[in-house]
Amino acid sequence: MIIYVFGNPETKNDSLPLKILPELQKKFPEIKFEIKDPNEEWEIPEELTIIDTVLGIEEIKTFEDLKSFSKSSNVSLHDFDAYSNLRYLEKLGRLKKIKIIGIPPTISQEKAIEKITSIITAILKL
Repeated sequence: MIIYVFGNPETKNDSLPLKILPELQKKFPEIKFEIKDPNEEWEIPEELTIIDTVLGIEEIKTFEDLKSFSKSSNVSLHDFDAYSNLRYLEKLGRLKKIKIIGIPPTISQEKAIEKITSIITAILKL
């Protein structure tokens, strides 16, 4: 399994996915976590899983499609370019199945690690 991680270490509101990455790698050595730039091209696995900052949510939430982001002005991917790229891939038919593990920028690292560990464990059991 591969999980793509988006984030910007220079921006406080977008750095949490990268800060918790070392701990997730320790907990899940069988998973390949890849830091990706949302503006670049990437190989799209059959089932794409992404960890990214999401503004407008209070708790960590898993999104299984892009509809939640396009229909509501209250929930949007922090990096608009990531959303645009994902929508483009979806329109091309290259994006078959997606899970976005959305992290609010205000959650603590400890809580984020705990919740994401639970989500990934559930995904692995599927």
